[in-house]
Amino acid sequence: MKVKLKTYLHHPGSLVVLLLTILSAVITVLALGSLIVYILVKGVPHLTPELFAWTYNSDNVSMLPALINTLLLTILAIVVAGPLGIFAAIYMVEYAKKGNKIVGLVRVTAETLSGIPSIVYGLFGMLFFCTALHMGYSLISGALTVAIMVLPTIMRTSEEALLAVPKSYREGSFGLGAGKLRTVFRTVLPSAVPGILSGVILSIGRIVGETAALIFTAGTVAAVPKVTAGIKGFFGSSVRTLSVHMYNLSKEGLHTDQAFATAVVLLVFVIVINFISNILANKLKSKV
Repeated sequence: MKVKLKTYLHHPGSLVVLLLTILSAVITVLALGSLIVYILVKGVPHLTPELFAWTYNSDNVSMLPALINTLLLTILAIVVAGPLGIFAAIYMVEYAKKGNKIVGLVRVTAETLSGIPSIVYGLFGMLFFCTALHMGYSLISGALTVAIMVLPTIMRTSEEALLAVPKSYREGSFGLGAGKLRTVFRTVLPSAVPGILSGVILSIGRIVGETAALIFTAGTVAAVPKVTAGIKGFFGSSVRTLSVHMYNLSKEGLHTDQAFATAVVLLVFVIVINFISNILANKLKSKV
């Protein structure tokens, strides 16, 4: 410890960087902790059984339909964006030649799409999915819109995860007689799973917390798509997610306490998803 302190004293710049790093970490932890505590204090006392009623009305303002819609929309969006982003990353890292112009164009496009505001995605989804494709305000319109939003994130994180896999893994697989496809899917991809899952977790967090894009595409009706309606239930039924539900309650100003209770459920929802994803990542990593 004394040796490190002497080193920092001889190099004032290193000491300043160390202090700034510690300060940034402390501020981040305090900000996150205060936000979580504030939401829990304001929301937990107002979690009542009426908020989990199957049918929404103006008296109980139930969040259960929105919770189910959030889960369905998240699954649909990840099912669409996940394979596309991962396979695109595999092509760019494993199959495309160095200096490929298409790969460069895809990377620039992905970075550009990552910076576009969500309201623009919402307008695009409304014009394309809801109007041009006649899907209307529905779960599938919202899922496809947010899938486009999170696709660049999944693709870029998957690409970085694949690039982080040591070349010796590939060389060892080829040396044992495995082909290109077998090497990618049996050696490289399992090693990159933790990094890929981190991108998926970030994408899930953005999907769950999205509001603006879903108001324009999924709608604001607090009801679950009817199973008896089949595919029409997904294409023709307007729905609302937890974030949209919380926004509507706070905007009306009549159910602020219930809005905080919804925020608690939303927070727990994200934490549970992250916890499950981390368990899966650790299990898959241990098998590699």
